[in-house]
Amino acid sequence: MLVLSRKSGESILVDDVKITVVRLDRNRVKIGIEAPQERKIIRGELLLDTSETAEQAVASEPVVGAKVPVVV
Repeated sequence: MLVLSRKSGESILVDDVKITVVRLDRNRVKIGIEAPQERKIIRGELLLDTSETAEQAVASEPVVGAKVPVVV
């Protein structure tokens, strides 16, 4: 696993996906993700849960637009 330190407002690029630290709180970080519309962005906990509810949630996850950052 690669571990990087970033300050608020700093980004990393993974192929065509830009991940930006939006805000830092005491025990929480908010990130913004910019990606092509066809790229699916799914939270990790949804992949770990194999229940039918999680599968439905993954299927209904919105696709991130290239110019619209999503705060996770």
